[in-house]
Amino acid sequence: MTSLSDAKVLGGVGSILVLLSAVPTVGALFGIAGFIMILVAINNISQVVSEKSIYSNMLIAVVLAIGAVVVGAVTVVGAVFHVLSLGSFVGSRFVLPSNIAPSSWFGLAVAVFAGVLVVWALLVSSAVFIRRSYNSIAGKLNVHMFETAGLLYLIGAATAIIVIGFPILLIAQILLAVAFFSIAEQSQVIPAARQQTVASTS
Repeated sequence: MTSLSDAKVLGGVGSILVLLSAVPTVGALFGIAGFIMILVAINNISQVVSEKSIYSNMLIAVVLAIGAVVVGAVTVVGAVFHVLSLGSFVGSRFVLPSNIAPSSWFGLAVAVFAGVLVVWALLVSSAVFIRRSYNSIAGKLNVHMFETAGLLYLIGAATAIIVIGFPILLIAQILLAVAFFSIAEQSQVIPAARQQTVASTS
């Protein structure tokens, strides 16, 4: 039996664990555990408010984010192997010849740039679905901090390609934790009909 109180604890604690991802050695474990807890919390909320799109949008976001990670990994590995193919090892040292054609470097730069663009596009697309999920939660539970966190996730993902997006994503994650802990255990779910009435009058 799912409940908003379960979602509150799981989501709040999970969001904090994701923030601890930067901790050396065990940070990755914290991040994975926190991410799973957030997914479970969102699934709980989706069931409580009878809104399947909340969880389905988040699942689409996860798939797109995984795609970004895969493309990023392939880009890095491909770049490393390309550089290795240009040189050779002399003992324990890797040496690049001085007569490498500029076209080789240009091809590598183009491939890396294309990979970065694909990663960025996938992350932005993922953030769009994250925002949709959080906007739905905000409307159903009347906790508008979710809406703010979703907007910052989208802005952060869109500007991550120029670095400044990363602090914004950090702020979004902090606000997400606040949003989960702001859920009232006896929170009244706003009916869909009332949501449409409010939307039409605003």
